[in-house]
Amino acid sequence: RPVNLDFDLPAQPQSLVKLAALLREDDINLNAVGALIEADMSFAAAVMKAVNSPLYGLKGRVQSVQQAVTYLGVREISAIAYETGLQDAFPQVPQLVAVWERASIRGLLMGRLAQALSMEAWSAHTAGLFEECGKAVLYRHAPEQYAPMLAAARDDAHLVELERGAFGCGHDDVGANLCEAWGLAPAAVASVRHHISIHTTMRLPRVSHRYICVLSALAHTITNDPVQLDEVAMKLAPQAMLDQTSLLRGLHRVKDKLDAALARSEERRVG
Repeated sequence: RPVNLDFDLPAQPQSLVKLAALLREDDINLNAVGALIEADMSFAAAVMKAVNSPLYGLKGRVQSVQQAVTYLGVREISAIAYETGLQDAFPQVPQLVAVWERASIRGLLMGRLAQALSMEAWSAHTAGLFEECGKAVLYRHAPEQYAPMLAAARDDAHLVELERGAFGCGHDDVGANLCEAWGLAPAAVASVRHHISIHTTMRLPRVSHRYICVLSALAHTITNDPVQLDEVAMKLAPQAMLDQTSLLRGLHRVKDKLDAALARSEERRVG
C-alpha cells in the first residue's frame, strides 16, 4: 500500500550517534560509555534518577554514572540515554507522558526477557523503547489534529485506522522510519513496524530475529492483559522456533521481578 511518510523526523542527537558507535565495538569500553553519558547533562541526570528508582531495585544509592554502568551494565544504562534523547527530540506535552512511561517499562521488560532467554538484548530493549515513537512524530507534525485523535482512540489498532485516514499512514510505519533514521537494528525496526498487527492477529511477520516480535507481544500482554500471558507465549513461541518451556520460565521470572519493582515504586510514590 502506498504510505505517506513525508514527515519531518528529528535528527538523532550527537551524543547518541557517539554512543551508538561505542556500542558497535566488539569490545565495549565501559569507561568510555560512562564518560560519554557523564558529559551530557540530561543523560547523566536521567541515568542517576533512573538507577536510584525502585524500578531498578539496586541496594543503596548509586553515586556516579560509572558506578551505575558497573551495577546495571552497558545495555540498561545506554537505554536510559536513548530514552532521554528520544524524549528530548519531541515537545514535552501532557499528551505524550503516558507514551514515554510505557516505553520505559516496555524497553526494560523486553531487554530483560531477551537477556533471560540468552538472546541479543540491546535490539529488544531499543525496540521496546521506540515501539510507540511514531505517535510523538505525528503529534509534532500536527498537534491540533493529532491530540484529539489520541484521546478518542479505543486502542492502538483503532488509532492506526484514524491515523491512516488523516495522514495516509499509521504511527507503526512512522515509528519504524524514525528507527531506521536513527540507525536501530533491522530486527528492532521490524518489530516497531509490525507490532500492531502482531498484537491483534498473534501472527509473526516473515522477518529475521522474530523473537523480538514475540517479546513485543509478551510485553504488551504483561502490561494490558496478564491473564492471557501463557496463552500468548504458547501461540507465538513455535512461530519463532522458541522453546515454550524455557520461554515461560524466563517470562515469569522477569515478570515477577518487575511486578515487585513496580509495587515498590508505587509504595514510594504513595508513601
